[in-house]
Amino acid sequence: MLDIAADLHRWCREGRDFAVATVVAVSGSAPRQPGAALAVDTEGAVVGSVSGGCVEGAVHDLCLEALRTGGTVRERFGCSDEDAFATGLTCGGVLDVLVSPVRAADPARPVYAAAVAAAARGEAVAVVRVTAGPAALLGRALLVRPGGGRTGTLGGAPVRDGEALDRTAARTARAMLDTGRTGAVTLGADGGRCGRPLELLVEVGLPPARMIVFGAVDFAAALARVGTFLGYRVTVCDARPVFATRERFPEADEVVTAWPHRYLETTGVDGRTVLCVLTHDAKFDVPLLCRALRLPVAYVGAMGSRRTHLDRLERLREAGVTESELARLRSPIGLDLGARTPEETALSIAAEIVADRRGGSGVPLTGAHTPIHRDGQSPSRRGRFGSVV
Repeated sequence: MLDIAADLHRWCREGRDFAVATVVAVSGSAPRQPGAALAVDTEGAVVGSVSGGCVEGAVHDLCLEALRTGGTVRERFGCSDEDAFATGLTCGGVLDVLVSPVRAADPARPVYAAAVAAAARGEAVAVVRVTAGPAALLGRALLVRPGGGRTGTLGGAPVRDGEALDRTAARTARAMLDTGRTGAVTLGADGGRCGRPLELLVEVGLPPARMIVFGAVDFAAALARVGTFLGYRVTVCDARPVFATRERFPEADEVVTAWPHRYLETTGVDGRTVLCVLTHDAKFDVPLLCRALRLPVAYVGAMGSRRTHLDRLERLREAGVTESELARLRSPIGLDLGARTPEETALSIAAEIVADRRGGSGVPLTGAHTPIHRDGQSPSRRGRFGSVV
């Protein structure tokens, strides 16, 4: 649901009633992961997607039915050899989708409204929803904030101690916020690990991950556009004020005039941040990469020819960078797409970033035997980093 927060926040402000269909479980090959959502208002307008098109029509009808009846339902979609082209997932996967009405009189409306408002502002939040259990609790929602606040409740009849359930669910959600992970958890209805089970979906929304592009060159302008398209908060940094201007980089979120390594020493980064060094000038690159390769960021890439790369490696070794630190450097930056133009080069860089994040091989899917849809980040990062957008 939080992936379409901006649209739902607008619908809430406009006073629209709507229903939200959220993917709560996935098995097999499926294009969307838990948390992906589609919403339909009373006029039939649609935002979002739960399957990339396979079952959208059926889910649209379920949303309209939920708006009519006020009931929350959980529906499973899949396919068999016999009905591969009927309603279902022709890719062979199975999706469980929770459909909940969000009308003005519904008790969960304030929780949904607060959640999408916070996510639209770029705040870190988690939404916990009951996806399987007693019918009276299905669709109940709890908004959890990192600092300790929460809105809504999962409790009530037939649960004896709703407060205990909310406390346990909130602790679980905050732990998942720390790792940026959306997923299903099972708790006892009394807030413990025993007793009648409830299945919950904890959906985590984080501020956009950062992409910091060093070097105010044409390639940086193209990469800023692609980075923004991918949902990053993009910063362009260069020490030369004549080049680092807002006019040259209108699609960047910020343009900073500073020596790159000094800026990197003072700005905030985390395990989702990607650093792209496009300066290919030793006086900028070496001090910058000495710092960058020692930070707990997701990706560090540097532009340059293979000769530039070899020279850069020697300079970095002389500056005290270890072999294990050098192994983190993606250089020359990007995947081999045969790119020539700034736009093609930006696509090459973005493709490597996505492949690194998702554990992709970077090889053509034609003739390959690797999974098309993976269930998380690259194996080396699983459990450490969350989703970007």
